[in-house]
Amino acid sequence: MVKLQKHIFLIGFMGVGKTTTSKELGIKLGVEERDTDAMIAAQEQRSISEIFEVSGEAYFRQAETRILDVLAEEAPCIVSCGGGMAMREENVAKMKKCGMVIFLKASPETIYSHVKDSTHRPLLNGNMNVPYIRQLMEEREPKYQAAADICIETDELMPEQVADKIVECCQSFC
Repeated sequence: MVKLQKHIFLIGFMGVGKTTTSKELGIKLGVEERDTDAMIAAQEQRSISEIFEVSGEAYFRQAETRILDVLAEEAPCIVSCGGGMAMREENVAKMKKCGMVIFLKASPETIYSHVKDSTHRPLLNGNMNVPYIRQLMEEREPKYQAAADICIETDELMPEQVADKIVECCQSFC
């Protein structure tokens, strides 16, 4: 079993499977897994959708940055990041300082199949379709790539298989 020396941050577009993969990975590595969106919602005592609606996206993005400061003080764990976490250079620097950043990537069609019935994705409200998802993914792709230490294609893979690939990477990287 790999002993984590630093955090593993899972980044990527919403619906790629970061949360599900982080749970599998936590089990495989025997470490805690954390979800930044869940941490923010708990801290704020309101849903992510409500934060976006009431306080705005800029407020939420600042909350993401603050959560990284909290995580930097914790023991190494698996961190499932919100889809926009890697959009701010400040966040990327904080992740890289205390961890390894893994970009989980999937096609817009796969993403759509994962999120099409979701009602808690503020950036997709009113735009739940493949062309819009593709456009948003293309805008974010360069930032995800720049932040990533490792990129894993997840199309056609179950979360357990993605977690296995990450464990393989960790044996040489962590």
